[in-house]
Amino acid sequence: MAMNSVIRTIHRWTSLVFCLAVASIFAGMAVTTLPEWFCYLPLPPLFVLIPTGIYMFFAPYFNGRASPVPAAKGSA
Repeated sequence: MAMNSVIRTIHRWTSLVFCLAVASIFAGMAVTTLPEWFCYLPLPPLFVLIPTGIYMFFAPYFNGRASPVPAAKGSA
């Protein structure tokens, strides 16, 4: 498996964990008063999402394969 696909998979699954952590905080706040540490649950996945997202954003510019296609090409 190529490195790009591994990073993409890690990013995808970590984003799912991050969304579930944030949703659980909002659901928990609606039900009861949460302990302070509970609000820090999304931080570990976020620390994984930031570098993998930055890598995926800049990878097409440094790969050397095909140049990235501009967003406003005019053919829609």
